[in-house]
Amino acid sequence: MDLIVTLQCQDQPGIVHAMTTAILGCNGNIIENQQFTDPVTNTFVMRTRFESSMSLVDAKNHLDSGLSRFNPSIKLRATSDKKRALILVTTESHCLRDLLYLQELGELPVEIPVVVSNHKELQSLVESHGIPFVHLAVDSLGKEVSEQDLQKLISEHKIDIVVLARYMQILSANFCRANKGSIINIHHSFLPGFKGAKPYHQAHDRGVKIIGATAHFVTEDLDEGPIIEQDVAHVTHSAKPEDLVALGRDIERRVLSRAVRLFAEDRIFIVGSRTVVFA
Repeated sequence: MDLIVTLQCQDQPGIVHAMTTAILGCNGNIIENQQFTDPVTNTFVMRTRFESSMSLVDAKNHLDSGLSRFNPSIKLRATSDKKRALILVTTESHCLRDLLYLQELGELPVEIPVVVSNHKELQSLVESHGIPFVHLAVDSLGKEVSEQDLQKLISEHKIDIVVLARYMQILSANFCRANKGSIINIHHSFLPGFKGAKPYHQAHDRGVKIIGATAHFVTEDLDEGPIIEQDVAHVTHSAKPEDLVALGRDIERRVLSRAVRLFAEDRIFIVGSRTVVFA
């Protein structure tokens, strides 16, 4: 069985030795290993992929026992057990299309059991991929009721990650807290920052020379959660507003897909207000 174990705890001597010893006790063979100690918080994180002849339950018990003195957070899963993603969309399709395309190619190791939207424009696109589409009319239902329905879908489909693929609704603080560390959003990121309607047109008016996008975990503080992935592109004075929009869409879809892949492969650790991400 091919397994991935992740560990997070306060740094102290002997963790790596204990992990490798525990894996050996699982009849395990390490295929890949990465580790890092955050110097600010003294937090140690580790991701190890290994093969074992033990069952998942037996291997987890063995690792828990061998590492218990470090009081760590340990997660173990079979690589064949893919993370389950619920995608939230509104009307823009570029991020959704990329996620669906990569998932069908097998390049995005997630299952997508349902797509939810506050509009119906993307229903035919979603259903053409054989995925159920759920319309939550936030404007008529109200935020509280719609988020209750959304939480039921998360529970019903055993969702690991909620992906905001250009979902143009602000989630409530209660919903964000209830799903802490399991909501990923994508937003444009400029220097300087432009908020409100038509950010790319605002950027054009100011003559920016670089545009970009940021994927981050969602917290109750809007667009201020721990950053997962970013990318940028240079532009010149000759670029028209529609050129910036097209380029921005391309960056957004790539950054979001990379962030979802990193989550799906257990490569992200939240340490305080930032992330440790293993490539």
